[in-house]
Order: sequence, then C-alpha cells, then structure tokens
Amino acid sequence: MACDPNILRQVPLFALLDDDETAVLAAHVELKTFAARQRIYKIGDPGGQAFVMVSGAVQVTTIDEDHQDVIVDEPAAGEFFGFASMLDGTPHQTNASALEDTVCLEVDRNDIMTLVQKKPHAAMDMLSVLGRQFHSAQQLVRVRAARNPNEMIESEATVGERIADAVARFGGSWTFILSFLMGLAVYTAVNIALRRSAWDPYPFILLNLILSMLAALQAPVIMMSQIRQDTKDRLRGELDFAVNRRAESEVQGLSRKLNVLADKMDDLEDLIRGSGRSN
Repeated sequence: MACDPNILRQVPLFALLDDDETAVLAAHVELKTFAARQRIYKIGDPGGQAFVMVSGAVQVTTIDEDHQDVIVDEPAAGEFFGFASMLDGTPHQTNASALEDTVCLEVDRNDIMTLVQKKPHAAMDMLSVLGRQFHSAQQLVRVRAARNPNEMIESEATVGERIADAVARFGGSWTFILSFLMGLAVYTAVNIALRRSAWDPYPFILLNLILSMLAALQAPVIMMSQIRQDTKDRLRGELDFAVNRRAESEVQGLSRKLNVLADKMDDLEDLIRGSGRSN
C-alpha cells in the first residue's frame, strides 16, 4: 500500500526532508496494517525492514535467560522499531506484536540508503534515534540486573562497620569463649597463687572492672553489626518482593494468553460446527 507523504512528515526522523525528497521516499516505503495480537516479526526473522508507528499500539519484547518475555519498547507514533537489525542486515533480536489494530510504515534498507544520499543530515537524526534506543536498553539492564545485597552492602561499608562485623564474628565464636575462659582461669589462678604479692587479689576487683569495660564496649559494637544485618535482610526482602511481583505479572500474562487461546478455540469450534451444519 502506497504511503501518503503527509504521514512521513509526522515522523521525526523525516521531518527535515523537503517535498521532493519526501515524495521520493513515499514512493518506496509501504504502509501496512496489522490486526490486534498479530505478530509483526519475531526473533530470527530477516532484518531487512524496519517499521515506523503511525497509529495503534505495538509491543517489542525479548526473551531473557529465564525464558521470560521482557518488554523492550512500546514505540509511540512516529518512532522506529526493528531499526538496528535493518541497518546492519542481521536477523531481528526482538519480537514485535500489535496490541490493537495498528498501521505502520515498512522501511527497507535501500530506502534509507536513498534517503541518506539525498539528505546527508538525516543520518544524524538516525543516530539520535539509535542513541535513545541504546539508553532504553541500558535502563532495562539497570532495572533488571540481579543485585547481590551482600556485595552492595560490603562495597559501601566503612572501616568501623567492618571492624564491628569482625568483632561480632569473633565474639560469637567458640574460639573466643574457650580462649576467654582459659584467660580467666589463668588470671585467677596466678593471683591466688601469689597471695599477698598478687596485683589483683580476691575478689578480683581489677578483673571485674576490665570485664565491665569489655561488656560496655562489646555491646554497642555487636549492635552495629546487627543493624547492618537488618539492612541486608531488608534489602533481601525488597529483592524477593520484586521477584514475586515479576512472577505475578508473568502468571497474569500467561492467564491472559490462555484466555485468548480458549476464545480462539471456541471460535474455531463454532466455525467447525457451522460448517458441518451447512454440509
């Protein structure tokens, strides 16, 4: 279907073209319509063509390592999709489907070559479009990247917090308990053996003072470590919530797809029954 030059003027990438160049490009590009839920292209399809949104709604998705659909883009009117694969001639790396009745411009690679030859400045506009797509992809990676709460907190920990963790680990170990008991036993035994010459005779007032000071310092240090552990637990809870929300979204998506399949099966069954009656 031939393209109206006025449609090309509404595309930001072609906004700088003059009337003659717009007419030349309009003679090459095609206007295509897609029904709701119709696939425009899928991963692995030849990437010789790109599309420009004219009206309707399109969803561009890919599949991550967990074999889950990930929304990459939902182009607005005048925006390209499938553009990078068209430029380098590689197969499409994404899936594109119409969410409703949609009209798109199909742009071939040769059409772009003709455009660049006649309007060199249009190449910079194309690079701008690619730049926005790269930013969208980077934002997607930042949002979906798996975060390890331990690594995040350790990277931001101060020297005092690291010391607090080390003290808490050592103070809660059998090594500390046994060595502390042995030190107490040796301390009391030596002072008892020295009798009148002991520096801390019974009831070991100096030892009690040391133990009180140790407990007074050890308690807040352990509390610092517990606060950091609570921070880790809270971050883990937030990550678990994000995973659960994503899983819920995927389940809802599967439910919608199953409902659509059930409706299609019912329509097909009605069609078969109607054909049988007519025969």
